[in-house]
Amino acid sequence: MKLATVRTDNGLRTVRVEDGGYVDLGPGDLGGFLAHADWQSRAADAQGPRLSLDRSQLAPVIPQPGKIVCVGLNYRTHITEMGRDLPEFPTLFAKYPEALIGPNDPLTLPEESDAVDWEAELVVVVGQRVRRADRAAAEAAIAGYTILNDVTLRDWQFRTREWLQGKTWEATTPLGPYLVTPDELAPDAEISCTIDDEVVQKSNIGDLLFDAADLVSYISTILTLNPGDLIATGTTGGVGHARKPPRYLQGGETVVTRIDGIGELVTPVRRSEPS
Repeated sequence: MKLATVRTDNGLRTVRVEDGGYVDLGPGDLGGFLAHADWQSRAADAQGPRLSLDRSQLAPVIPQPGKIVCVGLNYRTHITEMGRDLPEFPTLFAKYPEALIGPNDPLTLPEESDAVDWEAELVVVVGQRVRRADRAAAEAAIAGYTILNDVTLRDWQFRTREWLQGKTWEATTPLGPYLVTPDELAPDAEISCTIDDEVVQKSNIGDLLFDAADLVSYISTILTLNPGDLIATGTTGGVGHARKPPRYLQGGETVVTRIDGIGELVTPVRRSEPS
């Protein structure tokens, strides 16, 4: 099953994605929908009206998550290209909802940075309240998966040892297009990022060092995870910052972030207007 949040003239609505259209599941976004204990049966059984929508009407699949917990250095290929050792524990940082944009929204490069990079990522969407989960409970708490591009201002990221300031810049993080339930995603699904049809990242999610259940278990040991919370699981090799010389987004490109079984983010990149 695939679910999404869409923008309409009457506000956000949750939909089930089907061939040829979207089945309306009611007002509000998918994050709120997941708060219902019976969300799965509601979504599967609904026979609401079909909506015909342009893809520009897709909102971030969870527009206002309570938490966005991100994982750095979690693909072996990326750890190697950044010259790091394999970590013993997940490297965690945060994003905030203001960073999110829709799966087809344009990305305006912040005027404060000339080092804006790309990072294709699989995202875990939490579907039930969970604390101190063992592996079985962690797997049961996963509503599904979506895609995020962790667009990063490298010059700001490395101003200090803490990464936050380069990772959660407002309106820089495309999220979506859909939530897919766990049965829809192969354990070795391909993940890729292209810039104007040039493949810059390509791997599969089987290269993750800490997988989805590992991360839910670890993070829920620290604090309670709630329905609609997001865990961005890290990026694979091929980021611009690791290239010699480094390569960054300039404006005018189209970035496509794709995971087989979920879909793709199509992100036109533009320069900001001088202030």
